[in-house]
Amino acid sequence: MTDLLLLPGDGIGPEVTAQVRRVATHLANDLSIEERPFGGCSFDLSGTPLTDEVLAEAKAAKAVLMGAVGGPKWASVPRHLRPEAALLGLRSGMQVFANLRPAFCFPSLADASTLKREVVEGLDLIIIRELTGGVYFGQPRGVEDLPGGGKRGVDTQVYTTAEIERVGRVAFELARGRRNKVTSAEKSNVMETGQLWRDVVTELHRREYPDVELEHQLADNTAMQLVKRPLQFDVILTDNLFGDILSDEAAQLTGGLGLLPSAALGEPGKPGLYEPIHGSAPDIAGKGIANPLAAILSFEMALRWSLDRADLADTLFAAVNRALEKGARTPDLGGSMTTVEMADALLAEL
Repeated sequence: MTDLLLLPGDGIGPEVTAQVRRVATHLANDLSIEERPFGGCSFDLSGTPLTDEVLAEAKAAKAVLMGAVGGPKWASVPRHLRPEAALLGLRSGMQVFANLRPAFCFPSLADASTLKREVVEGLDLIIIRELTGGVYFGQPRGVEDLPGGGKRGVDTQVYTTAEIERVGRVAFELARGRRNKVTSAEKSNVMETGQLWRDVVTELHRREYPDVELEHQLADNTAMQLVKRPLQFDVILTDNLFGDILSDEAAQLTGGLGLLPSAALGEPGKPGLYEPIHGSAPDIAGKGIANPLAAILSFEMALRWSLDRADLADTLFAAVNRALEKGARTPDLGGSMTTVEMADALLAEL
């Protein structure tokens, strides 16, 4: 069994994933690591962004770490063959339904945020995003011609009790090991799925997690509160669409997308999917200036959640903190280090 399957993907994906491999080899040289094409580069090679063989390997590995996918090169490709379809297919095929997106403000980077230091200093929250349901997967969907001219686009938001309960349990269990508070975000005031979400989370809390503090917020209010008073949050539980939006907002609180990892988990014993939350950044691809820390910290999460090496995860996180304290910065953080130089600084701390 492969311990870690790397899917570098497109754009800056191969650049940051190469640094993950350097760190992984240095920190845990007993791990078996394989690498496969994924996304646009896979489409160029085989006519599909996710082959059956790669999906089978992903499902058989202990952990999968991907770089990023997509870019203007594939903008005219049919939607079901675009690189982004590979990501949705991978999540669905691996049955990873809970997306963990931490937002942590390293002390040395508090001034890198676009918000005041006193607003973000000490930030440590995590967003639990439902990943395999909701509007990204609901049917019917598509664009159809109207009889009188014009078109109509349809996307369907769908959730079941079981889907909400299983991701809710992840949030409540995680909160028990943190500050014991869950904020559930939805739009129960205007959406039927939002009302179902609130009802199911409320009942799950009453039945299984009465020891955890639970509050409900409308998702648009959560967006406002994230920039007004982000330290109030511990664990935010939300659906696929709102989680996508809120986690990117939370990322900016910390100083930029180049710092933040994510994990996507399924049932216990199943492989986890790990990825930086930034995109393929085609505008800087090939320039060697992408920040590799989000990808490296995604590996840190893989060590913690899928590879049973929490000790090494702690070591890696502390080394990242030390490197930043000593001034290691890529251009997105106001510095001039290259991708490789940032990894060099981290390896020096390790």
